[in-house]
Amino acid sequence: MSGRRRRAEQLSRSPTARVATSGAAVVGVAFGMARYVYGLTLPDVRTAFGLGEAVLGLVASATFAGYLVGLLAAPRLAARRGPRAPTTVGGACAVLGCLAVALAPSPGVLAAGAVVAGSAAGFVWAPYSDVVARVVQPRHRPTALALITTGTSAGLLALAGLAVVTGAAAWRTTWAGVAVAAAVAAAVNLRGVPRLPPLGGPIPARARRARPRPSALLRAALLGPGAVPRRLRRPLAYAVAYFAATTVCFTYAGDVARSGGLGAAAAPAVFALVGVGGLVGLGTGGMARVAGPRVVAAASLGVVGASVALLALGRGSLAAVLAAALVFGAAYMVGSAVLAVWTAEVAPDRPAEAFTAALVAGALGSVVAPVAVGAAVPVLTLPVVLLVVAVLAVAGAVLVGRRPRGAAV
Repeated sequence: MSGRRRRAEQLSRSPTARVATSGAAVVGVAFGMARYVYGLTLPDVRTAFGLGEAVLGLVASATFAGYLVGLLAAPRLAARRGPRAPTTVGGACAVLGCLAVALAPSPGVLAAGAVVAGSAAGFVWAPYSDVVARVVQPRHRPTALALITTGTSAGLLALAGLAVVTGAAAWRTTWAGVAVAAAVAAAVNLRGVPRLPPLGGPIPARARRARPRPSALLRAALLGPGAVPRRLRRPLAYAVAYFAATTVCFTYAGDVARSGGLGAAAAPAVFALVGVGGLVGLGTGGMARVAGPRVVAAASLGVVGASVALLALGRGSLAAVLAAALVFGAAYMVGSAVLAVWTAEVAPDRPAEAFTAALVAGALGSVVAPVAVGAAVPVLTLPVVLLVVAVLAVAGAVLVGRRPRGAAV
């Protein structure tokens, strides 16, 4: 017994445990809480400020624009200050943005705070791959990365629990609670992740002043399909469709649950079950080895579409809404994890660059989708719009899943 306890204590002090715990905390708050608390509290925000659907959709899109900014800024900051710097900035953005929303006296301040909070996720994702590669022993790296990724599911569960504790109508308190969680995660990160120099060692002053040039694949993701290498076109197209569909679901799932007469507690239950379902994502690597990442990605997108359809059609049934949330959570986390596997397979020479390019393409889809939905809802109603999104997601899954001629992707 004493030997087991000694080994557990040694593991808790190891770089693997410290980095994995810190990364899971920061990613959990940034992705599972700060990024999606707007969707959870959207019905109360609408009532508090008397906002229309178009404005609510615009704010939702703006939060993902903030995510895109963070995503593009993180590599530059890491190149100057080391990989821990973007994670620290991301934690600070979550704290300040959520506090601004919690205290917002007007819709403008609320929107600005939501955008800053949304940028946190863009800052913190990619840098942990570098931290793990430089701090954790090779045999422990898959475990560390899996634990860090699973932080999103834990964050969604924590967000749902926070909403229940603070009360359905206390949306400002919910945002303040996320700010406190972000502050705690940032402190854990500073303690658990060492301050690492930029890759290649300290950067001379002249190089620090020089503006880094964007990579070729990032430029391709921003310039459009014609500039994208053929091997990466399908993963980038998948990223756009996947992020657009999941963003719409996260933004409006709580609203659908409450508007369907399921009560204020339905929205936290939806987010909690998304987090529980997301634990399936831990098996993504095995799925990709058996079926291939293209097939897994297509299946994930198709299941996302089916869950959105179930959410729209079964909005008056608590069982249907909760089942949709559970299935969506599984497809969401598997679809997110397989994107990293797929881009590494099609671009083995530049896996991190290809993955970031896919995230940028996906972020663009996340920016456009809520605006389009917000503009269409007053004309078509939210359930009809969600059904359209579901059909488009399933159609995208069919296109993604088709075997390319003469290619092994």
